[in-house]
Amino acid sequence: MIRAYKFILRPTARQTVALGEMLRDHCSLYNGALQERRDAYQHSSKTSIRYGDQSAQLKAIRAFDPERQGRWSFSSQQATLRRLDKAFQAFFKRIKAGQTPGYPRFKGIGHFDTVTFPKDGDGCRWDSTPHDRQTRVRLQSVGHIRVHQHRPVQGRVKTISVKREGNRWYVVLACDNVPAEELPPTGAIIGIDMGTTHFLTTSEGEHEPNPRFLGTLAEELAEAQRHLATFPKRTRQRTKKHRVAARRVAKLYTKVRRKRLDFHHKTARALIRENDVIAHERLNTAGMTKSPAPKPDPDNDGAFLPNGAAAKAGLNRRILDAGWGQFLAILANKAESAGRLVIPVDPRNTSRTCPSSLGGCGHVAKENRVTQAKFQCTACGFTANADHVGASNILDRAGLALCDVA
Repeated sequence: MIRAYKFILRPTARQTVALGEMLRDHCSLYNGALQERRDAYQHSSKTSIRYGDQSAQLKAIRAFDPERQGRWSFSSQQATLRRLDKAFQAFFKRIKAGQTPGYPRFKGIGHFDTVTFPKDGDGCRWDSTPHDRQTRVRLQSVGHIRVHQHRPVQGRVKTISVKREGNRWYVVLACDNVPAEELPPTGAIIGIDMGTTHFLTTSEGEHEPNPRFLGTLAEELAEAQRHLATFPKRTRQRTKKHRVAARRVAKLYTKVRRKRLDFHHKTARALIRENDVIAHERLNTAGMTKSPAPKPDPDNDGAFLPNGAAAKAGLNRRILDAGWGQFLAILANKAESAGRLVIPVDPRNTSRTCPSSLGGCGHVAKENRVTQAKFQCTACGFTANADHVGASNILDRAGLALCDVA
């Protein structure tokens, strides 16, 4: 299996400066390559420049600017050019699919936070001081950086990435041949229904509360953003107070993100430890959180009818705060490592079907869902919690899927 390990770095003051310069120069390389592609296509010849063309120029670029571009790993600069090439490939793919294209943008130094080294030993070295009790990673032109390694690394280290988050630095290792750590079988099968009132409800009727991390810090975050909005949006150089205000907002969002990630890991681990098979809805969160289309008023040119955008925005905010997509991805990864089975099922009408597994009749109707929390079948009168009904129907569909596979 392929697994990623993320550890915090403890660089010295000199190493912190060098890491910042590394990001700055890679960002400059990315933007320069993007500008070259734009200029070539805007030329009358409509020339297309690809990754191979720009990678071939690296040797000359490094020789021309030895104090900046020439300092860093050649392979890491190639990875930066591949990153731009992937952005263009995704751009053309969206065009072919009829989606909003989203042309690749120039990166500000504050938005270019990752440098990747494609191979351990080429410009970087994991555990560069094996004779020392303290783990370190060596980066070309930066030195041996101390790593806070809180768990052992298994498998073979393939790629190493250095990432900046706020004022912290991390190293991310991508490893292959990681052995599975299978858990003993429990014989339990469960279905889960994701929600916003409860984070999830199981087919056994148990509710996992929704922490609503963003809501708990909403007032503090709103105050910090109002203060940040008093400064000009576009300026060549931020003042000290402006930088402090921006760091405060970033720190609050980081706090929310870390709390949510920790909650997702712990919740997924508990489900994996107690169940052999876990079924959930195959959710399209991107489609679920789309803003409603505007409704032009046929009687008044330039006017629009109410389309429920305000209410939909509140629902979208709650869905994104719950982070269903991130949780289900974590659940799938942990299940693979533990030898468990996760089954995504069709979500249509799971909360509108009278559950036969709970003694219902199987009737499907929109009117069965009386409120967000109450389910009452219009055919047989069966009444239950709507989320419990949804989880039970999800489990039933997973059982049918298992029968089809068998």
